Amino acid sequence: MEIIQDIGLQVLEILTLTFGILGMTFSAMLMFSPNLTKNLSNILNRSINVDEKISFLDKDIEITAYFYAHHVVVGLLLMAGSAFVLFFAYFSLDVAKITKVFFGSPKQVLFGEILVNSFRWVGNITCLAGLFFGSWLMVAPDKMKRFENKLNSWFETGTIFDKLDRSSQNVDSFFFRYPFLVGLTGAVLSFLIISLTTINLLD
Repeated sequence: MEIIQDIGLQVLEILTLTFGILGMTFSAMLMFSPNLTKNLSNILNRSINVDEKISFLDKDIEITAYFYAHHVVVGLLLMAGSAFVLFFAYFSLDVAKITKVFFGSPKQVLFGEILVNSFRWVGNITCLAGLFFGSWLMVAPDKMKRFENKLNSWFETGTIFDKLDRSSQNVDSFFFRYPFLVGLTGAVLSFLIISLTTINLLD
């Protein structure tokens, strides 16, 4: 596990170094050639409408009728799956062994145990809810359907995402109004990122 963590950290450091070099390049261009940077920004500024591309995903799939038509079978399957996972979580889940596998360092054992136990308790609560709703679906499907209809509410979030999807020229105008100051700030930050990442890679 430590080898995987080391590989992941090295990949993250290389990506950070790459972004630092790109930041230094664009900062230098902004300081010494703002017109060229502005032309390049105009070329790269593109608005891509992905709503039409993924519209086929925005479709309602009606499975409620199937569930309530076979409520005994679905309820039994839900109860059986919940009972199996609940039994496994209580009697077969070895928290210490899982913590040792994924959190080998002694400093991370406590954090690993807290994390694994948290997932186990969330799973236990979910399984208990599965047992409850599975038995409810078997015994009283009509009452459960009425309860589901009460919970089914429509929340319009399109206006929020429409506001986020609007392009704004304020950021670009600020950058090109003070190109040297913004470029100098970006260059300093990029230099710090490059320096720290290089030191970590060499160590």
